[in-house]
Amino acid sequence: MDEPIRPAATVILWRQAADGPKVLMGQRGAGAVFMPSKFVFPGGGVDPEDHAAPQPGYLAYDCARKLTLMLPEAAPAPQVLAAAALRELTEETGLSLPPAAQPSLRFVFRAITPPGRSRRFDARFFLADAAGLADEGQDFTAASGELQHLRWLGLPQARALDLPFITEVVLAEVAALLTGHDQPGVPFFDNSGPTPQFRRIV
Repeated sequence: MDEPIRPAATVILWRQAADGPKVLMGQRGAGAVFMPSKFVFPGGGVDPEDHAAPQPGYLAYDCARKLTLMLPEAAPAPQVLAAAALRELTEETGLSLPPAAQPSLRFVFRAITPPGRSRRFDARFFLADAAGLADEGQDFTAASGELQHLRWLGLPQARALDLPFITEVVLAEVAALLTGHDQPGVPFFDNSGPTPQFRRIV
């Protein structure tokens, strides 16, 4: 019997450096049930507390609209996904995105874990600029420890790490976006059914 698919949210935090864009990644523990020892972005499943404290203001209208498309029944609202993304970022890195005058989470990718895995997630990936973070996003002392070796990595350096397949694909998408390419709809790797499908959410 396959694991149930749990809604999830992930934050791809990036910042501009003299030698190009950098992203924040960490390594999952060797004993983790899901993706052990892999380098990933901070993120995780939606919790009940996220439903109780949705986060408005972090999503532009079009991102929120796309988050309501191609959904299963009882899917979390966009503001709940934003709450999960922000909570996971703070828990796993100790960093918090402050409320901003402009929406700061951009919905850029969605993927459902294929059948047969130890955990299955319907993960939404949000790109967020780290500009404005205290201490330039270098203070990880409040991190939970779930992610080890937290660090800012240039995109070529990040892509050379031991990554889950979907993280490799997301990094390629992020590299294109951060170098000015357009996104003709949000890529969606849909493994919810017996046959994998690639969609674009427009």
